[in-house]
Amino acid sequence: MVRITQVHRRSRAARAGIRAGDSLVSVNGHAIGDVLDYRFYLADERVELSLVRGETPYTVCLEKAEYDDIGLEFATPLMDRKQHCQNKCVFCFIDQMPPGMRETLYFKDDDARLSFLHGNYITMTNLSGKDLERILQMHISPINVSVHTTNPELRIRMMKNPKAGSSLEYLGRMAAAGMELHCQIVLCRGLNDGEELVRTMRDLAALYPSVTSVSVVPAGLTRYRDGLYPLTPFTPEECADVSRCVESCANHCFATLGSHIFYCADEFYLACGRALPEEAYYEGYPQLENGVGMITSLRTEFAACLSELAPRRKKERHISVATGVAAYPMLCEVAGRMEAAFPHLHVQVYEIRNRFFGEKITVAGLLTGGDILEQLRGRDLGSELLLPAAVLRAEGDLFLDDRTPRWLSHELGVRLRFVENDGRALASAMLGI
Repeated sequence: MVRITQVHRRSRAARAGIRAGDSLVSVNGHAIGDVLDYRFYLADERVELSLVRGETPYTVCLEKAEYDDIGLEFATPLMDRKQHCQNKCVFCFIDQMPPGMRETLYFKDDDARLSFLHGNYITMTNLSGKDLERILQMHISPINVSVHTTNPELRIRMMKNPKAGSSLEYLGRMAAAGMELHCQIVLCRGLNDGEELVRTMRDLAALYPSVTSVSVVPAGLTRYRDGLYPLTPFTPEECADVSRCVESCANHCFATLGSHIFYCADEFYLACGRALPEEAYYEGYPQLENGVGMITSLRTEFAACLSELAPRRKKERHISVATGVAAYPMLCEVAGRMEAAFPHLHVQVYEIRNRFFGEKITVAGLLTGGDILEQLRGRDLGSELLLPAAVLRAEGDLFLDDRTPRWLSHELGVRLRFVENDGRALASAMLGI
């Protein structure tokens, strides 16, 4: 039973007399415990809702189009508490956070419902047999799974959870049920790389086409690792070896199965200076949110947009762009192409080093307002400073260090524009569109 906090005006629920404060007990006779129950059983065209107002039960029958919403809101999006991660992974980024940050940044979720609804990754160690049966019955798909290794003993050692090994069998059961799975391997030097990586890719390839894509990403290492497992970053030579190993397996899969399946994060290529694969390799960018193919995608979109924009005479425009170490060379390249196509445009690109988390962190999405201010104060920023939208939380109001865009704009004395990781958006922002 879950409490209703809001009923949308003029919705089916409102017209049926349901009120905020009522509690939903069941839909078509099925008890409702969370959002998955609610969405699954509400999908029918005719639904009978059992509710309680105060202590008085009542029933409402509604007819609607399949999958249509009826206008109810609940206290939380999950209609339940988030499931907390029970692992103590040796590479966990949250364990490497400095003290004093906002509380929500320290919460570790491991919730299959968030995987389905928002694309979060789960380890499956939180899943009971009953949970899995519900996922299979409802055919909750796609699901994103953090695999890391298919060696049960090594997975237990890396995740410090005795369930980490046995939960691997859930992959086979979900594959047999025709679920769509997107997996990730957080690669740790000296643990799950080398032959262990080859083994993991071979085992996951055997689950194709259910396992649709697998990203291989380096463990993020901050400067706050005192007392943690002694992980060290991959050398440039080792990054080259990893990218070649993954590409070799991917090309074999493409030749035998028709899909590459396996993709390295852009960081591996940037760290060793190898050229990134062409767009066709990424097969629609299924792992874009994991930093896989982001630069190739942005370059491709940017080139297409640039060819569509006719050169035009405009008044002089001088702007600046700030980004992390990893994306800096690419943005310099993009800025140069824009200036060549639009002589009135002047773009200054600035590289921001991550002093907050440590300079081993090179991705733009983990930059803080404080680092940006410290490294841009007194610089010529022009009329506008472009920043990646990923530096802000989803609500768009705070950097990781709780500084606000308004604060940074005031301190730097320049207007800010936050740009999504999209070539068209970047070209438009540079032109002030």
